[in-house]
Amino acid sequence: MRGMARGKLVKALALTAGLALSAMPVRSVWADNLTDAFIGAYNTSGLLEQNRALLRAADEDVAIALSALRPIINWTVRVSRDYTKRRVGTVVTTTEPSNFFSGLTLSQLIYDGGASVLGKQSAQETVLSTRQSLIDIEQQVLFRAATAYLRVLLEEETVQIRQNNVDLSSEELRATQDRFEVGEVTRTDVALSESQLASSRADLADAKGALSTAQAEYVNAVGKLPGRTAGQPSLPNLPRSAAEAQNLAQRNHPSILSAQHQVRALDLIVQQQRAGLGPNVSLNADAGITETYDSDDYINDATVSLTFNQPIYAGGRLAAAVRRAMATRDASRANLLNVQKNITQGVTDAYVRFETATASLTASNERVRASQVAFDGIREEATLGARTTLDVLTAQQDLLDAQLAQVASRTERSLAAYQLLQAQGLLTAERLGLAVQIYDPTLYYNLVKKAPAQVSKQSRDLDRVLKALRRE
Repeated sequence: MRGMARGKLVKALALTAGLALSAMPVRSVWADNLTDAFIGAYNTSGLLEQNRALLRAADEDVAIALSALRPIINWTVRVSRDYTKRRVGTVVTTTEPSNFFSGLTLSQLIYDGGASVLGKQSAQETVLSTRQSLIDIEQQVLFRAATAYLRVLLEEETVQIRQNNVDLSSEELRATQDRFEVGEVTRTDVALSESQLASSRADLADAKGALSTAQAEYVNAVGKLPGRTAGQPSLPNLPRSAAEAQNLAQRNHPSILSAQHQVRALDLIVQQQRAGLGPNVSLNADAGITETYDSDDYINDATVSLTFNQPIYAGGRLAAAVRRAMATRDASRANLLNVQKNITQGVTDAYVRFETATASLTASNERVRASQVAFDGIREEATLGARTTLDVLTAQQDLLDAQLAQVASRTERSLAAYQLLQAQGLLTAERLGLAVQIYDPTLYYNLVKKAPAQVSKQSRDLDRVLKALRRE
């Protein structure tokens, strides 16, 4: 019986020796990797589609602003009935003619102090700001995909470690029962081993539940269920210092660039509102025919007029509009300062997080090595009666904790690396070199920036683009 017990222990030791290696990911070459997660997120993100549509709306604002500089032509049809009562001396006459008018009217802005041009320039700055906001949304989508992938990988490795621990606890229980049968240990030792096995099984169930939750988040972020994961991704190229990362972020981060364009857009709006205090000149013309229902009479006439307007008093509305525009502009300037500070702090936090995770992983690797040596030694000493079952179980738990801390540190380091990329404004499909159709925001803008007429060839091209975007 003693030989049987020792045989069980040797088998358990062999199983334990493989724990550290089995905790490392062993994946097939065709497995899903982080790049696959990025591609799936980029191609299926509803958030990206939403903000691309918002950008197209901003593009149309440029066309709307441009239309204020062009003539407005309307075709007018009017039916009217007049009532006239006239008294001349003692004679009273009443007429009720019915008229029909059909003709064209034209209105063309000649001068408004540059207000319309400034409005168009402001709309263009808003487009540039919205483009940068779209890039920031793209970063959020890709970072969420990275987080989802790494979370799935972490939970898979955790399940694997927990399963190995259940197997080890089962072997330990059988070995303890054999030793109890030959009188080497007491019933208390058997109960301790049974408790350890039950705890290991509960932890395994929790780990599987966490894996299911991580897979659900992966589906939401990437658009499909994860396949066999390909293990920890290689780390991207990172800056050598926090100062280098901060300088790059200040020049490149889309949130800063978006805020800068927004300040310029609101500066132009202030100038536009001030121009509205001055005069404006417009050309008006109409031509048409008026027919009378009561007779065959008709009139062909045309009118051209040049109108000059200078606001004198509008109840304070114009001055209030200028002050409101200035306050909004000042708020955007303050927002730019806040964004710059937040980006700098975000880069610092991400850089420190990466350094901390790297140091933690180094320590975790050493902890696993030492815990493995300690566990192997205590198990061997227990077979010789120099250690108790409780000592073995304690050492087993220490090794388990070390292995879980190791995979958590490895995942944390990868996550911190991609967070640092995002903090610098570099986590985009183009910079990552993803094999996707990169969305070009200038294509739609170039179609609409000149405000094509509805009957033009360019408008028909635009209709085809819109149909493709709606996937009809």
